[in-house]
This record gives sequence, C-alpha cells and structure tokens, in this order.
Amino acid sequence: MSNVSVIGLGIMGLPMAIHLVKAGHTVTGFNRSPARVDALIKAGGLGASSVAEATRGAEVVITMLPDSPDVEGVVSGPEGVFVNAASGTLWIDASTIRPDIAKRLAADAADAGLRALDAPVSGGEQGAIDGVLSIMVGGDPADFESAQDVLRALGKTIVHVGPTGSGQTVKAANQLIVAVNIEVLAEAIVFLEAHGVDLDAALTVLGGGLAGSKVLEQKGKKMVTRNFEPGFRLALHHKDLGIVTAASREAGVFIPLGAAVAQLVAATVNKGDGALDHSALFKQVLQLSGRE
Repeated sequence: MSNVSVIGLGIMGLPMAIHLVKAGHTVTGFNRSPARVDALIKAGGLGASSVAEATRGAEVVITMLPDSPDVEGVVSGPEGVFVNAASGTLWIDASTIRPDIAKRLAADAADAGLRALDAPVSGGEQGAIDGVLSIMVGGDPADFESAQDVLRALGKTIVHVGPTGSGQTVKAANQLIVAVNIEVLAEAIVFLEAHGVDLDAALTVLGGGLAGSKVLEQKGKKMVTRNFEPGFRLALHHKDLGIVTAASREAGVFIPLGAAVAQLVAATVNKGDGALDHSALFKQVLQLSGRE
C-alpha cells in the first residue's frame, strides 16, 4: 500500500480519497475548505494545511481540481507539488483540463524528476461514491502499470489510452457525448410533458430500449422532479465544452451538434445557473419551448 496525497477534496475528490483509505492506503488530503479535510480525517485519512505539506513524503500525489489554472496553481511555485515531491513520485492528475496543458505540465513534472499521468474520470459524483469511475489514462505504460493499485480503488473501467495528453483528449470526447445526450434527453422530456404522458412509465420503457443510457438513468429523474442539486456543476461542463470546441478547431474537426449544445450550455450558465447540476440544461429547453 502507498502513501497517497489527494489535493482537491470536492464533490469527486473526497469520495475518491475515502475509497483509497478503505483500500488500505495512507491518505493525506488538502482542500481550501477545511470541512472537507475534516470529513476525510473522520473517514480514517490524514489532513494537511498546505499543498507542500500534503506532498512531502507522498509516493503518489493525486490532483482533482476544477480547471487548468487550478492544477497549474497547485503544482507550480515554491509551495507546489513539483518542488516538494520526492524524485520518482507518481503524479496523477484526475482533473479535466486542456490536453495541451496536460502535456506541458507532464514535461515540467519530468524535469522535476516526477512521473506524470493524466487520468481524468467519468461517472460523476455517484460513480465516485460507488468507486466505479471510468478512468482514461495518458502517459508512459510503465507508470500506468505502477498506478494500478491506486486506480483500482477508484474505478471499474481503467484504460491506458495513449501517451501524455491522451487521457484528457478522451475525456473531452466523453464530455461532448454526455452534453449532447443531456440536451436530447431534456428535449424528449419536455416533449413528453407537453403530451401529458406518464413520465415515470415513459422513462422506464425508454431506459430498457436502444434509447437507454447512463444519462437517462442518472439525469432523467432529476429533470422530471426539477431537482438540480449538483453532482457535476453546469459551469464545469461549460468549461469542458470550451476544451472540446477549441481542440476540435485545432484539429480541423467539425462538431455541429457539439457546438450548438455548447452555446445552449453557455446561455444557461450566463443566466446564473452554473452552480446547478448539468442536467439543469433542461431549464433552457423549457424556456425555449415557452414552458418555463
């Protein structure tokens, strides 16, 4: 078992850290909100008062943060991971960030004597709580193999998808698929409501056929009940779709549905709904249909 530090104990990071504790690892957590650190301590982990303190003595450092600047902020500088981690430490970035930033930071990590994997996750809050995340990993195959004991405590589907940055590229594709699915599910539910259909019955039968999906299973009820308590905040999906559209433009790839949904997500965030679950895209469909 390893000494693992988890930096970022948010909606996803805290349950991930707790699973590592349950797997027998010695887990030290750092978060800007002390209450999240206290929750990890209550679950059997340890707490740190800074990134530097969390990093010292760790064999594996996991960062789980909202965006590229957040990751850069905790790994760089005199108090950052790169300066305070011992040579040979494995750094696993489970955040969702730009692929080009992931590549650059991996190179900086190598210069500091660290081994880097970009390992973004999919499955949302429930997947993190259940320990069944899908983890797409970019980096050196040998480093991927050495991370197995840690990754297996967090996820069910763990796949090496290529060199550094590949994990973030696959995650961008994941976020594109999820966003389009959420939009189409929202449109379907508004359509069903307009026709007075029994929504519970409709979602049950749709879920059992070709229209069935994890998105329908996890987000359909939230739309029907208008319960948008965040499992994955709309503002973060807005950020992710910015990554997708920029990377697509760089590659010369046309994503018409993705571009349209990115605009709808942006409009919903700009209305002040960014803190809601990404299923709150449903609110935009309601408004466009005059049924808000």
